[in-house]
Parts: sequence; structure tokens; C-alpha cells
Amino acid sequence: MECLYCKGKLVRKKTSYTVTRKGYHLIIDNVPAWVCEQCGEPLFDEQTVDIIQDMLNEIGSGVEKLTIALAAA
Repeated sequence: MECLYCKGKLVRKKTSYTVTRKGYHLIIDNVPAWVCEQCGEPLFDEQTVDIIQDMLNEIGSGVEKLTIALAAA
């Protein structure tokens, strides 16, 4: 496979996924991905992206509930 950014070679590795959203920061370690040997850019499989999206939706719901509870206190 070829990197979308620099055209370097992609190899299978584990990497970190980091996201900052309103109300929280999340770092997931050891996420399987295709990682460019040249620039280090990760490319995640569709199944991995779906799992991460599900996690973000759950966390987002929890943050929303917490925000509502704190506003009511």
C-alpha cells in the first residue's frame, strides 16, 4: 500500500489515536493501523474507524450527561 500524503510505503503497526473534543481529550494506545515508513502518517482500516467512532459516541453521551448534571447542581 502507498501513503496518501507522501507516497511512501505503508506497513502494519500499532499506533496511538488522539482526539480533542469539546469537553475531553482521548488517547487510545496500540491501535492497529497502516503506518507510512517515510512520514509516519497512520491509515486506519474501516473496522477500526467504526470502533473508534462508537467509542467517541459513547464518551460524548457521557460528557453531555455530566455537563447537564453539573448545570443542575
